[in-house]
Amino acid sequence: MRVGLITADAGHPLLAGAAAALGPEHEVVVLDPRNADAEAVAAGARADVYLLKARDPRALELARALERRGAPVVNTAAATELCQDRTEMADLARRAGLPFAATTAFPSLDRLARQAGDGSGLPGPAGLSGQRWPVVVKSRRSRKGDLVARVDDPARLRELAAGWGEEPVVVQAFAPNNGWDHKLYAIGDRVFAGLRRSEMAPEGPEDDRSVTAPPARWAELTLRVGEVFALDVYGVDIIDTGDGAPLIVDVNAFPGMRGRPGAPEALAALALRRAG
Repeated sequence: MRVGLITADAGHPLLAGAAAALGPEHEVVVLDPRNADAEAVAAGARADVYLLKARDPRALELARALERRGAPVVNTAAATELCQDRTEMADLARRAGLPFAATTAFPSLDRLARQAGDGSGLPGPAGLSGQRWPVVVKSRRSRKGDLVARVDDPARLRELAAGWGEEPVVVQAFAPNNGWDHKLYAIGDRVFAGLRRSEMAPEGPEDDRSVTAPPARWAELTLRVGEVFALDVYGVDIIDTGDGAPLIVDVNAFPGMRGRPGAPEALAALALRRAG
């Protein structure tokens, strides 16, 4: 089998580990979407399956071109792009009955700060209407280095707007929790788990820790997310709001999964299944 990697970082531990697991009997071809001739290279060295470990416009267009030719791409360009828009993400999740945080979009952080400061509060679903502090403010477009911040009052909004004023954002009601983000990762039907100190915890963020196994119902919930979002390789950020009640706050297409034992091998096996 020939497996194509759509990535600007073929040395990423997850991809490098998967390539090693595929062994010498399978060929791995790297397509860097930054190269202008990436599509021509793909046409000349057709792979049996492609792994889309990139989210920039060039990578998505390359994936779409391959899909139009009938090539299987994991994850599809459409599913990958959906996970970049936190408004569409929340709408889909809530329509499907998933326990996803109520989310309201604003065209810019400046607009949000002005509206919160003029006494009218924030319009939106229960928990936001009439303004209940604190809230969580995030960039509408999910990407590396995006805005994710807890906001306790209009003054903090104005501080953020000084640097992010034009940024389209979403607002979620802050759900009390123990300060840890539960990171659930899926590759096909395998679920891996981690813990990371929340960016909004008083102690500050902390590196992802491996967890032996997530609660069974959380694993089932994670696989349900994959069905709803048409994802094969993805991450689900969950917070425990008390007594093990999960609240989903984000979904990511093809996360890094660094340090997850068995993840590279699971990815290699998934690639061969999709190729078949």
